Amino acid sequence: MSKIKILWVDDEIDLLKPHILFLTKKDYEVTTCQSGMEAVEIIETQNFDIVFLDENMPGLTGIETLSEIKTRRRNLPVVMITKSEEEYIMEEAIGANIADYLIKPVNPNQILLSLKKNLDHSRLVNETTTSKYQQAFRKLAMDLNQVNTHEEWAEMYKQLLYWEMELDQLDDNSMIEILESQKEEANSAFFKFISKNYQSWFERNADAPTLSHQLFKTKILPELSKEQPTLLVVVDNLRYDQFKAIEPTINNYFKKETEDAFYSILPTATQYARNAIFSGLMPLDMQKLHPNYWLNDTDEGGKNMKEDEFFQAQLKRLGVEIDYSYHKIISLEQGKNLADNFAKCKKDDLTIVVYNFVDMLSHSKTEMQVIKELASTDKSYRSLTKSWFKNSPLLDMIIKAKHFGFKLIITTDHGTINVSTPTKIVGDKNTSTNLRYKTGRSLTYNNKDVYAVKKLDSIRLPSINMSSSFVFAKGDYFLAYPNNYNYYVKYYKNTFQHGGISLEEMIIPFSVFLPKG
Repeated sequence: MSKIKILWVDDEIDLLKPHILFLTKKDYEVTTCQSGMEAVEIIETQNFDIVFLDENMPGLTGIETLSEIKTRRRNLPVVMITKSEEEYIMEEAIGANIADYLIKPVNPNQILLSLKKNLDHSRLVNETTTSKYQQAFRKLAMDLNQVNTHEEWAEMYKQLLYWEMELDQLDDNSMIEILESQKEEANSAFFKFISKNYQSWFERNADAPTLSHQLFKTKILPELSKEQPTLLVVVDNLRYDQFKAIEPTINNYFKKETEDAFYSILPTATQYARNAIFSGLMPLDMQKLHPNYWLNDTDEGGKNMKEDEFFQAQLKRLGVEIDYSYHKIISLEQGKNLADNFAKCKKDDLTIVVYNFVDMLSHSKTEMQVIKELASTDKSYRSLTKSWFKNSPLLDMIIKAKHFGFKLIITTDHGTINVSTPTKIVGDKNTSTNLRYKTGRSLTYNNKDVYAVKKLDSIRLPSINMSSSFVFAKGDYFLAYPNNYNYYVKYYKNTFQHGGISLEEMIIPFSVFLPKG
């Protein structure tokens, strides 16, 4: 397939080199010139698919150049770019049949959006969805430059997910590519926000979101009562978009009472985040108060084997007396057995089910080629999660919970992200093995790719030794050792990992449902 050919006309074309490079990397062929006369001459001898035209140029103005282009290439799409928003200029340009109109300063994603809209429109199945996203694109871009609180970030992430799932309806992926660029930009800004603010969330009277260790006390406990049993489902590794994918199935049996987001602690890994939920403590405090339960990264043994004991200790510390049962499901057989015997749970005020399927799915994607192919994108990952859920013992439990009049709470410990960008790290043999975070001593890394913390008590994490530090990878980065680097990168690229800093890993769902009927 031949490349899309672009002519870009601007008297200050040298200032647009980053935009040109961006388009070149996207496999577009870009020709540039600096005046209207030069553009007209080039148009007479070469064919282009689209023209980006500056409105304010010396000599032939943009409007005059547009007219000359249209007399020679009537059907050639021309995108007018201007600093001015004066109505008469817009009217003249629209009257001359421009394809699009952009206000300076433009960013590369706006250019890409205009290209997709004008050159790929015939492949878009759902014109309404596309049009609405195009209208929302500019607002999302503007909001992204202004978001500066944990509440605003949660709302921004929900908006991006809304459009991502709306665009799932399209057969063509071109609009998804644009949204992915926005998500990448958002994750980069979110990383800076977390790096700047995360430590302050543990200070007294801080303006902080609900974090993992506060979830039971602040959100779950107020929902419990002796009058109605509650089913608490903690699906390990369930991203917000995966929750939204399975929610319509849940809505067949339950009506949603509340939906909220909370933040996973760092590292966004099961042994830290889920233990924090059940203990009501940060990892440093778990180590101090329950040294017989807590294991560090380099300790041998299962790191999440004491959740029930942690939870008992939290209830005692809070002075809460409830009848509860705790069930961890790590196999199909265990799930079926609990679903078949779910009636026994009616006697308890709270039934806790920790379901590990999604975590196993993400690890299987790393290990098994067939899963890599089935879940190669976020869209297919959501689809696979939805298919599993509709045929799972977990849904059987939820249906029975509805029949017995349970309140239903669904949440998770952390999310996960599809990693694609390696960054080198060096550590000694006692360094932890996770791809999204590392803890150990004498770590060497690229500062711009990680959030590094050396005073671990400031973020309530334990030290393996006196000189230990933690580093957390940003966005879709993963940490790779220089030894066998190429093999390592090829093996783990495009796999779902967790432990670092991204919207997908940190901002996670908490939702309460009441039974229908």
